[in-house]
Amino acid sequence: MQFKPDGAKIKRWREERCWSQEHLAEAAGIGLRTVQRIENGDKASRESVMALAAAFNVDVMALTVDPGTQAADQRFAESEKGVAAFRLSFWIHLASYVFGVILFMGINLGVGSFVMRWPLIWWTVAVAGHGLGVVIATLVIRFQRMQRGVSK
Repeated sequence: MQFKPDGAKIKRWREERCWSQEHLAEAAGIGLRTVQRIENGDKASRESVMALAAAFNVDVMALTVDPGTQAADQRFAESEKGVAAFRLSFWIHLASYVFGVILFMGINLGVGSFVMRWPLIWWTVAVAGHGLGVVIATLVIRFQRMQRGVSK
């Protein structure tokens, strides 16, 4: 059976102990190439993971990746990307709004009266609503980040 060890954690622990990959392989009784593959994120046999756990003097589960946690992290990262895209769309909307205001003012000056009042009012409402959505989404992401204990 193949396990999915946390290669980044194994590498970090190895470096914290100032061990080379060769030293870890020797301490665990596995091949150097196996250590290299595991640190690169490849799957490993049960025996290899158990040997690494013994070398680090930890439980086997401390070296493996939890699929539920990994999926939750991926969903959170995707939601952060979504909020970033939403924020970008707001700035694009705001830039087009500024251009539209300049255009509407030009039309109003050409006509001699404020004929573009209602389109400008409704566009202002749309930009304000978009901005409010961005603020709410940003606050939700910050709250989720606080709950997860992630600082950014």
